[in-house]
Amino acid sequence: MMKLSRLLPSRHQLSEMLLYGKPDVKDILWRLHGCTSHANIYTATNNYAAKGHTGDRIFAPYTVYKGKAALSLTPVLPTFTKLDSGSVVLDRRGVVMMRFWPSIGERKYDWEKRQLFALSATEVGSLISLGPRDSCEFFHDPSMLSSNAGQVRKSLSIKSHQDGSGYFVSLNVVNNISKTKEYFTVPVTTAEFAVMKTACNFALPHIMGWDKLTREMPGAMPGRLSKVDTQVLDSEWDK
Repeated sequence: MMKLSRLLPSRHQLSEMLLYGKPDVKDILWRLHGCTSHANIYTATNNYAAKGHTGDRIFAPYTVYKGKAALSLTPVLPTFTKLDSGSVVLDRRGVVMMRFWPSIGERKYDWEKRQLFALSATEVGSLISLGPRDSCEFFHDPSMLSSNAGQVRKSLSIKSHQDGSGYFVSLNVVNNISKTKEYFTVPVTTAEFAVMKTACNFALPHIMGWDKLTREMPGAMPGRLSKVDTQVLDSEWDK
């Protein structure tokens, strides 16, 4: 059965959870996504202990809420590894993660039933280059390199309205393993899509890791250089 979404707490309550409690990151993400406004940017940054270490966590999705579903975009930074020679090499490429989750009532959404689609740098370029009457479609197989290849298929389509007033952003997920089919569609206005394009344009060099090439590298660098704790981020390939 679907779990009913919880109401978003006040800023004061959320601050207390982060500063004085032992926050559960997924719970905080869920509460942040539980807002009833139609399009918002949320940022929650604090220093707190999690999994034995302290660090800065930044959650800043751009979210669009509509009647039947909601979607959000979040940049996921690449990770780097420092070799014994001192060179720093790319370990895992970054993406722009799209999350979709269904509506279960008026201004209520089921975060537990979210589906993910990770846009590569090239796919981000396709989104950025869309004109007011253009469309594009991407296909992913999360199990492509395993024995379950072809069992889970994801397709993301972005189709313009006939009058050029916006787009339909749709995700179709067919899972032959669990015998399920899920479909999400979120209509976005030209203004909302303009924000998505601008945000993706800004994020593109960062998910490629090129921003690190344009600034002086720190003298002492840990093995993992990404400031994002990958343990708290969802992966499309895990869904």
